Amino acid sequence: MRIVTAALPFLLASPAFAVNPDEIASTTYQGGALTDGQSSLTVVLQVLLDRAGISPGIIDGYKGAMSESALRGFEAREGFVIDGLLDSEVWSALGGDAAPSVLMQYTVTEEDTSDLTASIPEHVAEKAKMEKLGYTSVSERLAERFHMDEDFLKSLNPGARFTAGETLTVADVGPKMEGEVARIEIRKSERRAVVYAADGHMMTNYPVAIGSDETPSPSGNMTVEAVAIDPTYSYNPDVNFVADGVKEQLTLPPGPNGPVGSVWIDLSKPTYGLHGTDTPASLFTAESHGCVRFTNWDVEELAHMVSEGVEVVFVD
Repeated sequence: MRIVTAALPFLLASPAFAVNPDEIASTTYQGGALTDGQSSLTVVLQVLLDRAGISPGIIDGYKGAMSESALRGFEAREGFVIDGLLDSEVWSALGGDAAPSVLMQYTVTEEDTSDLTASIPEHVAEKAKMEKLGYTSVSERLAERFHMDEDFLKSLNPGARFTAGETLTVADVGPKMEGEVARIEIRKSERRAVVYAADGHMMTNYPVAIGSDETPSPSGNMTVEAVAIDPTYSYNPDVNFVADGVKEQLTLPPGPNGPVGSVWIDLSKPTYGLHGTDTPASLFTAESHGCVRFTNWDVEELAHMVSEGVEVVFVD
């Protein structure tokens, strides 16, 4: 595996959530734009976009840049006016009031509660001593499985202990997309990865984090070289960046909470790739060291649709 460039995790404040399952279940669209902050309508919209194959990133019910960019992606794919605003035409095309419930019940299994990592250290050298950078809780694991913000999952299930046999309310995002990808556009100004089939139609569209001004993502054309599921992370400060003052090379263990998450898609430009992240909520606020960061669930879906030689184009 090639050396990966990725930012180390940072802490995010936990927001307060104001919607509940009953409100979400009874939500209909009455016209107009989404309200600021969190709303049941935004929860429904995020799930419907996810089901339609246009990723909103994390499902949390908050109006924001990721959801707006997903709306633009859906509008572009369906041939609508591209303005990133919810309207009756978009609502109807997503299934609208006729769509099945965006929530479902899920019973926690013994497997869900097993193979957890007790804690993950902050220092890169300490991370390298771990056997696995896995999920640290059942709620974190299930939040990723159902494409949700972990705190939002907890808010929908007040008092939940997340133990085997317990039934939870989760987002019903539907099955993963299937197909063969022919081309991927990394649209840096939009912070979206747009995925095309061989016939030229847009298959799907994902939010991403890209490089900063100091360590920008590349430009131009390259190809997919290989795909690694559950990859290790090669830390090489001589080639990439220095973290925590550590100047020797290290290999960090695999796991969804590793710097490259659960998937690494290797590109033909050395040291660059498409990969997951341990902080999915940060995609539109964080910057990478040049690589392209997806949510773990989005890049896992993409990994099963790409193959060696698929064209990847970076555009401004």
